[in-house]
Amino acid sequence: MSTLANLALYQERINQFLEAKIDALEVNDQKLLDAMRYGLLIGGKRMRPYLAYIVGEAIDADSNDIDGIAAALECIHAYSLLHDDLPAMDDDDLRRGQPTCHKAFDEATAILAGDSLQTLAFDILANHEFSDKVAAKRVTLIRQLVNAAGYQGMCGGQALDLSATNQDVTLAQLEHLHSLKTGALLSAAILMAAECSQDMLTKHKLALATYAKLIGLAYQVQDDIIDITSTEEELGKPAGSDVAANKSTYPALLGLQGAMEKAEDLYQQALQALATLPYNTENLSNLATFIVKRRS
Repeated sequence: MSTLANLALYQERINQFLEAKIDALEVNDQKLLDAMRYGLLIGGKRMRPYLAYIVGEAIDADSNDIDGIAAALECIHAYSLLHDDLPAMDDDDLRRGQPTCHKAFDEATAILAGDSLQTLAFDILANHEFSDKVAAKRVTLIRQLVNAAGYQGMCGGQALDLSATNQDVTLAQLEHLHSLKTGALLSAAILMAAECSQDMLTKHKLALATYAKLIGLAYQVQDDIIDITSTEEELGKPAGSDVAANKSTYPALLGLQGAMEKAEDLYQQALQALATLPYNTENLSNLATFIVKRRS
């Protein structure tokens, strides 16, 4: 397993930032606030914030600027998990080894907590004290998150995923589905962080975008693999849940060995994209390795 440089440091940094944001909210309904806190701070790898931070490292961005971007991304990710776990969606009882939000509270509260975390993401982008050079790009950052999180991105991908359940889909359809459902937010983490550079060439942004798309797909392929090869203890939720739900997955389409080869091919292409960049991309390379070697 690849060791991710400064992962614990950035996890602690974003957790403190997010906790401060929740603590700063005026208490309206205590139960809803508790559910928001539960959904946002229950744990997790913080991969999207980590990705934003290491891109920031590579381009020498102001860490305070990255804080606002990373927090907004994680609020969107957390809200999506609260909604994904609901009975109407994936109907999961466990998340990260803990009861899902609708089990710890109730369905209505979980829905509202997700809604509230979604709006908190845009509140953060709208009001974060960015440096002057990044503050001038605030509308661009909001637009990027809108595209990644909404109909054109994550939500659209989730709808395609639901439609593909119990259906035969092609590899191209499956890749398109996951480029939206999983890849869009990972791409946003990279491209939003890249906005913190004043002089990045367009060709270098395109190379980062290519890397983002490739690791986004690799992340999902590996997710599908570990769903059938890892234990419930490793996953923090029931193993084989995608198979049980008759979801379209890469192992189902390509076989387990074919899915593993697919993940490796995406990984190698991602490294090739990084090789064209004039930055220190070691941490980005290590993250790609982590994605295709992880077990949970």
